[in-house]
Amino acid sequence: MKSPIAAALCGAAVLALSATAPAIAQNYSTTALTAPKAGIAPAQGASIRRADAALDKLIAPNTRIERLATGFVFTEGPAWHRGELWFSDLRANKIYSITPQGKLTMQLDRAGGVASFDSRYFRGSNGIVTAPDGSLLVAQHSGHRIIKVDDKMQVTSFLDKFEGKALSSPNDMVYAQDGGLYFSDPPYFYADPVTGKGDPDKAPGKTQATNNVYHYKNGKLTAVIRDLPRPNGIGLSPDGKTMYVANTENPKTLWRYDVRPDGTVTNKRQFANWNSDSRVGLPDGVKVDTAGNIYASGPGGIRILNPQGKELGQILLPDDAANMAFGGADMKTLYITASSAIYRIDLATAGMKPMYSR
Repeated sequence: MKSPIAAALCGAAVLALSATAPAIAQNYSTTALTAPKAGIAPAQGASIRRADAALDKLIAPNTRIERLATGFVFTEGPAWHRGELWFSDLRANKIYSITPQGKLTMQLDRAGGVASFDSRYFRGSNGIVTAPDGSLLVAQHSGHRIIKVDDKMQVTSFLDKFEGKALSSPNDMVYAQDGGLYFSDPPYFYADPVTGKGDPDKAPGKTQATNNVYHYKNGKLTAVIRDLPRPNGIGLSPDGKTMYVANTENPKTLWRYDVRPDGTVTNKRQFANWNSDSRVGLPDGVKVDTAGNIYASGPGGIRILNPQGKELGQILLPDDAANMAFGGADMKTLYITASSAIYRIDLATAGMKPMYSR
C-alpha cells in the first residue's frame, strides 16, 4: 500500500504533468467510431405506464420490452423492409438492418451524403421509406436531398430542390394511399448541438426561408405546411384523411390537419402539448395503428394517444426515443430507435403497414 506522502507526491506529479502536457484531442469523426453490437436481452430500465385501461387492447399486460442492439450514436428513421428493420445511425453516417433474430448488418456507409463528419452533429441519413418500385428512399442531411437506393445499394438523387433552392435536412417521410409522398424538412443539418450557439434558420448555406412539410406527386413538389418552426415526424390516419405532424421544439407539440383530395392540408389544430415536460426526449417520430391510435415520441419515451387525443399510456425507455416503426408479417411488433439502442415490444393491435412495404 502506498503511503499518504507518496500518494500526495504522486498526485502532485500527475497534476504537474497534466498542467504542462498538451491535451489529447478526442477524435469525433464518424470514421473513428466503434462498431455497434447486437444481442437480444430484456430492456433494463424500460417500463410501460398505463394511463387508461384501453391501453390493454394495444399492449397486453405484462408485455416485456426487449433491446436488440446497442452501441450506436443516434438511431433514427426506421422502416420495415423485406423482413428486416432498416434504420439510420444519424450521427454515425451509416444505415443498418437487423433481423427479428438479432442479426445486425451495416447496409450503407457514408449514408448522409459525405465521406465523414463530426459525430456530435446531426448530418447523416434519417428517414427511410419503401418506394413504389420496391427500392428505398432515404433522407440525407448532408446531401440536402432524398436519395433512391436500389437492391444493389446503388444511389441516385430523387429530390433535392424546392423552387430552385436546396432542401435543408429532409427528415421523416410517409406515402399516402394515392401515392403522394409527404416529407418534413427541418434545419437540423445547420444546428450546432456542441456549443448551442447560432440560429440554424440563419446559418450560412441555408436557402429555404421556412421549414416545410412537402407533398410530392406526379413530378410536382408543393410546400403544404410552412408555419411550423421544427416540423419532424409525420403520420396518416387509416383512412388517409388526417395528418399528424410533430413539432420538435418551440413548442414541443403534436399537430393535426385535415387532408384534402389534392394532397394539401387544412384545419390545423393542436393535438398534444408537452412543452412543460422536462424529461429527456422531444416530439419526433409519429406512427398510427390500424385502429387510428397515435404513437408519438416525446419526453420520457413513446406516448400512445387515441384518435380523440386522450393519452392511454407511455412506453418509458432508458434512452432518448426518437422514432419507431411497425414490423413483422402482421405489423404487431413496434421497433423503437432510441439513441444508442434498438428496442422492440409486441402489440395486440396491428400498426398501419406503410404503403409499399415489402
